[in-house]
Amino acid sequence: MSIPLVFVDTETDGLGPHRKAWEIALIRRDDRGQTETSFFLPLDLRDSDPSALSIGRFWERHPSGRKLAGLKALPDSDNIMTQHDASKEVMRWTFGAHLVGAIPSFDAEIFARLLRGNGYLPSWHHRLYCIESVVAGHFGRPVGGLRACAEAVGVSVPDGAEHTAMGDARTVAEIWDVVMAGAST
Repeated sequence: MSIPLVFVDTETDGLGPHRKAWEIALIRRDDRGQTETSFFLPLDLRDSDPSALSIGRFWERHPSGRKLAGLKALPDSDNIMTQHDASKEVMRWTFGAHLVGAIPSFDAEIFARLLRGNGYLPSWHHRLYCIESVVAGHFGRPVGGLRACAEAVGVSVPDGAEHTAMGDARTVAEIWDVVMAGAST
């Protein structure tokens, strides 16, 4: 059995060491195939960076953010998990897997803090794969962030998908497939 891959992304309330995720996406690829999940988390806004919230469009996309902004609820707007349930899902989805993302250490730090804070243990494989480093190795030079990497390998980013957890996780998976398919030939 090969080690599963989990393509990950989070939308957060900042970049600092105490940042919190308000959206998580996970795409797990293993011997049984590929599955995906995404969900919102509750967010205490007191220490949040307003510009970070704007990048991920918190006020437009998060159910609580929409409510606070005076916007109508979106379909499936009850997709907010408790911190404990989110921890359980992250542990289950990432167990024994390689995490693959755009700077996956950023997401892994958030996951580890979330899991440990709720009585769970980070149990993914210690080797993380950064898609930006994979693409840099493919071309023999730094390429840039996620969008630049996608453009460099011919992956299109759908309108509105950038800076959404699932949109970015899917972009990472597509880039991985393009680069790794080329590496195996």
